[in-house]
Amino acid sequence: MGFTGKAKNKVQQVAGAARKRLGGATHNERMRGEGATQQSDARARQAGEHLTDAGRDVKDAFTR
Repeated sequence: MGFTGKAKNKVQQVAGAARKRLGGATHNERMRGEGATQQSDARARQAGEHLTDAGRDVKDAFTR
């Protein structure tokens, strides 16, 4: 995934955090839960991207 995908993941993570906080401030448990889910989904995609990058680095190390 390139820069755009990484940027989208970061935007989703920040949006999830904002939604989670807003839900907490307004005592809206549904919004808070949706924000937490959105934030954790973005973190999971980011972790997957880190694994992909690490695998690519290992492959490059062996092909040199």
